[in-house]
Amino acid sequence: MAILDQSNPLAFFKTMHRAFGALVAAPNKQDPIEGLLENAFESFERNVERPPDSLAAVACHGGCASCCTIRVAATAPEILLIARTIRSSSKQMEDELRHRVAEADRATKRLDALQRMLAGLACPFIDRDLCVIYSVRPLACRGHASFDEHACVDALAGRPCDVPISALHVTVRSLVQNSMQAALRDAGLAWATYELNQSLQIALSDEACEIGWINGEDVFASAAIAEVSLKEMAETFDAIKAAAL
Repeated sequence: MAILDQSNPLAFFKTMHRAFGALVAAPNKQDPIEGLLENAFESFERNVERPPDSLAAVACHGGCASCCTIRVAATAPEILLIARTIRSSSKQMEDELRHRVAEADRATKRLDALQRMLAGLACPFIDRDLCVIYSVRPLACRGHASFDEHACVDALAGRPCDVPISALHVTVRSLVQNSMQAALRDAGLAWATYELNQSLQIALSDEACEIGWINGEDVFASAAIAEVSLKEMAETFDAIKAAAL
């Protein structure tokens, strides 16, 4: 398990990139999804569980879903794992979650990130202020952590305020996610980020999405986050991989 040295984030990126690359290239690469995300989620949690003594405790807890109106950008493996989780639920839960995702997609499909926040539309997986897919929630959700619950409530209500976000969570999330994306790109797999509601609706409507993605298809292309430049990201990944440590 790679441990982040904040004075040398490139070393962490390279270590994670090698680990993700090995998972994609392994003999069982016909189904790399769970292996990739087990590594990603464990690496993230391990590197944020013991913040420096100088940092205050994160205020996030079960029962607070103030930030769960923000647009979520997720990678294809994360989307496919959530779709698997929904399909493996009880029939009643699966039907309910499918309905919620479809309704959320219809409500948010044409909204950009700012419009989503202003609309205050809750994530389809929030039930009584708890996340019903918490164990498989995307890195974007894991990386959004606040030091002040009241500031989050004020922001949700539209009151002007600065929400103190944990820079450690943001940094670790970015390094883990980007190193995974770089490994997916090297393996010829679709590696963009996609809007969660729309991409999940696609995944739940077509079980062949998994096979398509594993075979190199960009099955969620219509849900891609457009403002992210894949060309610039690819150039950055290549520069990091080429950098001497």
